[in-house]
Amino acid sequence: MIGFLNDGSSDAFAGRLEAFRQGLSELGYVEGQNIAIEFRWAEGRYDRLPVIAADLAHREVGVIAASATPSAMAAKGATSTIPIIFAIGGDPVKFGLVKSVARPDGNATGVNFFTSALGQKRLGLLHELVAKGAVIGFLVNLSNPNTPGDTEEAQVAAEQLGRKLVTVKASTVAEIDTAFATLVQANVGGLVVDADGFFIARRVQITTLAARHGIPTIYPASEFVAVGGLMSYASSLPDAYRSVGNYTARVLKGAKVADLPVLQPTKLELAINLSTARALALTIPPGVLAIADEVIE
Repeated sequence: MIGFLNDGSSDAFAGRLEAFRQGLSELGYVEGQNIAIEFRWAEGRYDRLPVIAADLAHREVGVIAASATPSAMAAKGATSTIPIIFAIGGDPVKFGLVKSVARPDGNATGVNFFTSALGQKRLGLLHELVAKGAVIGFLVNLSNPNTPGDTEEAQVAAEQLGRKLVTVKASTVAEIDTAFATLVQANVGGLVVDADGFFIARRVQITTLAARHGIPTIYPASEFVAVGGLMSYASSLPDAYRSVGNYTARVLKGAKVADLPVLQPTKLELAINLSTARALALTIPPGVLAIADEVIE
């Protein structure tokens, strides 16, 4: 039996789950045929993660697949013996998940898809779209352990670009509304949404607010662009979750977690919604459009 731990919701991760199952099937494991998966979703309430991680550990699942940094840390806190395969956007060494990328030397390994580390690149892409001198907002979730580092890196990047950065926080539905009210009051010319599972689960709310207030926004996953967000820049998340499925299957077949190096992304993807750009009266620079991997008309 596999335990699957996630800080978000099942509907928000449907595509990634499909990729995870594909990774399992490539090594002979098919859910409902020769393997069962116990799912646990925190629904954006990160404080629930230690409890539901402990529940999976108590059930003595063969492997825990932990999606996102908060989930991986909760799983690591719940067990030192059950193998953990993670998919995270932060540094696994920094958060104590592994001793080194090449030799994890413990009960956890997986994929670091650098979603958080791409914040500077997202800020740079947005910088090319919005008016010079315009203030840029940065939406973060303080419940996410990646946030302090992401905020510091974004501030440095903004200073290098000569931009003022306004950071707003949200960890509940109501706080997202409040954050946008603050952004409007600050007269921001653009917004960077930090990588966070709760934000992905609330992607319709966030993209709707960005459109309502006419704020050009760049997101940490293509799921936002699919529901009307302007643009996203991220690692290929289906590739990452397929790799998590592969690693999970290898552990089930007897591989030792300590011998499986942490994988890194080989593909980064830029998605642009031209319909949203037109609604915002934005012209996407030819240089940016030329490097886009996905363009929604």
